Amino acid sequence: MNKARKSELLEVVEPIGNRVLIRKDEDKKTTKGGIELPNNIEIPTITGRIVAVSSQVDRDEDYPIRQYNKVLFNPKNAIPVDFEGDNRLFVVPVEDVVAVFRREEQ
Repeated sequence: MNKARKSELLEVVEPIGNRVLIRKDEDKKTTKGGIELPNNIEIPTITGRIVAVSSQVDRDEDYPIRQYNKVLFNPKNAIPVDFEGDNRLFVVPVEDVVAVFRREEQ
């Protein structure tokens, strides 16, 4: 493969085993009451969107997690992926995904 062809390929991150790739939501700069926080203070968020699901998790019916789901996760075991400038991608063990946000149909 020549150099020009190599640079045209997109680089993707595919989680392996019981893991998912999550794009963490941005930290909040405003409180629920509407108070703007100084630049050096943020309210940490532990929510994000599923970017990719490993094939193992995809086949496991015990984990109803799909790509693009909004989730709540425990960041303790999250591994940051130095893939983009904003560094909001994390590989997370599926056990650390503690909730999936769903809209209830009426």
